[in-house]
Amino acid sequence: MDPGFRARIRAGDEGAFGVLFRDHGKAVYNHCFRLTGDWAGAEDCTSLVFLEAWRLREKAEPSGGSLLPWLLGISTYVVHRRRRVARRHQALMERMPEPGLLPDFADEVVGRLEDQERIAAVRQVLDRLSRSDREVLALCVWGGLDYAAAAHALGVPVGTVRSRLSRARRRLDRLARKNFGPTMELAAAGWQLTDDRTDAVGPQERKA
Repeated sequence: MDPGFRARIRAGDEGAFGVLFRDHGKAVYNHCFRLTGDWAGAEDCTSLVFLEAWRLREKAEPSGGSLLPWLLGISTYVVHRRRRVARRHQALMERMPEPGLLPDFADEVVGRLEDQERIAAVRQVLDRLSRSDREVLALCVWGGLDYAAAAHALGVPVGTVRSRLSRARRRLDRLARKNFGPTMELAAAGWQLTDDRTDAVGPQERKA
């Protein structure tokens, strides 16, 4: 990385932020989608991540390599905050009277239904994991970060990332077999999980 790039980010250089979005926008979006399982939600979160990055630009470390771990750490925070807001909203809606029938917009979203259904199968399993397990899987397995970068993104020691990932893999395998049987394949839902973390990435990164 250009030694002056981080300085330009910290100084609020708009051109540098344009490069940051161009280089890492897709990875941030993929990470948000894996944590939310929702296309529109991932798009909203991606926008918020770069707004937060702009707001927190002076907190970026002045030296180092790729800024992707910093962005994914912000992404994780943004998704958690969005979930808290969604829970409050849901609680409010449950106290309101039932709405009338809504128009059927199925034709507008039919192109996305298959992907949504596939990811829903995986979400059934992932939702049974703890938040920390989901985070480390999203960063290390599907996000492709190494242990050090994931530790930086989460603000925990490298050893903690290693132990969480090992535990998450074992639990994910048990839950998948329990819920879907021995033939369950996470890759069929657009996710891949292998024993070699460096080869376990989502299909969108493989196409990049």
